[in-house]
Amino acid sequence: METQDQQPPTSNQQPAPQSEAPVANTNPQVQDGKITGQESQQLPSQGISLPPEQAMPGNGISVFPHADDPFAALQQTAYSNGAFANPGVIIPPNPQMLGLSISGTGQEASAANGNGLSADDIALYDRQLRLWGMEAQQKIQSANIVIITMKALANEIAKNLVLAGIGSLTIVDDQIVTEADLGAQFFLTEEDIGKSRAEAAVSRVQKLNPRVKVIADSGSIMTKGASFFGNFDIVIATDLSPTLLAFINTATRLHNRQFYASGTYGFYGYIFCDLIEHDYVVQRDKSNVPTAIGPETRTRSVIKVETQKEGGKTIEKVQKRELYSTWDLASETSLLPPEYIKSKRRLKAVSPALSCLRALWAFQQTHNDNFPGNNKEDLGTFTRSATHNHQILSLPAETLKSEFLRSFLQNIGSEIAPVTAILGGQLAQDVINVRGQRQQPIQNMVVFDGDKMEAEMYPLHPEGNLGRAQLELSANPMLPLGQVDPSQMLPMDQTGMMIGGGM
Repeated sequence: METQDQQPPTSNQQPAPQSEAPVANTNPQVQDGKITGQESQQLPSQGISLPPEQAMPGNGISVFPHADDPFAALQQTAYSNGAFANPGVIIPPNPQMLGLSISGTGQEASAANGNGLSADDIALYDRQLRLWGMEAQQKIQSANIVIITMKALANEIAKNLVLAGIGSLTIVDDQIVTEADLGAQFFLTEEDIGKSRAEAAVSRVQKLNPRVKVIADSGSIMTKGASFFGNFDIVIATDLSPTLLAFINTATRLHNRQFYASGTYGFYGYIFCDLIEHDYVVQRDKSNVPTAIGPETRTRSVIKVETQKEGGKTIEKVQKRELYSTWDLASETSLLPPEYIKSKRRLKAVSPALSCLRALWAFQQTHNDNFPGNNKEDLGTFTRSATHNHQILSLPAETLKSEFLRSFLQNIGSEIAPVTAILGGQLAQDVINVRGQRQQPIQNMVVFDGDKMEAEMYPLHPEGNLGRAQLELSANPMLPLGQVDPSQMLPMDQTGMMIGGGM
């Protein structure tokens, strides 16, 4: 695996999104709004009370504050004794800490600071602004994103992106709600059975953050022209067949759009991304060893280095560029990088789920996108394919055991909420990082193995060209997504953002 900036090289794990509602603290040390042995503290400033439909949970999880909200009584009890801050009240940040001068209305504050964020936005997104700054939040709020297929994994992705405050989210799903959808999806209820899955979810997604424009599209993705994807900055496809993923990725390449694909199979899952060519800036204290401009790895290069003085220290801003490959090349023919092939220890640590995922995708491509059935012929075909992929990846035979093959096959077709929460949170966080351009993104395949509870990142690329140079390779004449007008192909600017990508 390639060395990552300021991170251990063997894992790309992200913190799982918090997914439990606030619960009253029953610790007997808290009495009458005070903690035993401590003086009660007053809020430092007057809070901004948000209307119920805009109240944001303190831990970033989804809350539906209806009049009959089952958590309403619990929240009232938990936050009425003065010992805990009410998550429905946003405490305005210290303007000086954010380098702002706020006065008057939100519009006046926005204009005075030239940051495009109103005072209400600054108050609402206070925690995020402290994490990644004003500029990154502006880029996040300008993002137009589409999610294709609204199942449990997409629920988690949508929740995290909407709470982060993206500009707009379009949900494309032509399926209707069935009883099976209620098992792991929290935007649906029994009353939604028989309705459009996209339209049933959109109202509850909208209530998470009224500032985000949420749109339902119940049409089939196969009826969209390739130019449809030019309307978005980022395209996220979940739980789709590999054939359809290849078609969509080709269209996003033609329009210079960033692409994510993800899916879960019970305890196993994956995230793939094709950002084509993506620039980001790493800010750090300048070391005694100068940073050289040029390649760091096969996919990553340093393209610019700047220094500046801050508080008596010399800060170094290093602009880097990552190059990517298309879905069909990464998922079928690409090998592990040389640093894996040369290390028996690293090869032994690679999850056999990678070989099984490739075998599953190969099976679907030759069986009309169907999963392996519970019959001897399908199981034999899958097992031979998994063994073959394991050998191609140069992985030791002893790591692909019959018990693992059996477990993987038994998990296909199921959704498990904790797994979708982990992968959905990780994908959404990477989207936020990509928009903010302050951290190294996924490169380019993450495989989640529920047996080990690990989400490892593997850079899978073919020999030859990477990045935009692969465009001609992805121009598949069989693409069934309509004709592409060359004049519709939108360029990227030097920061890796798309030009002219508004809705």
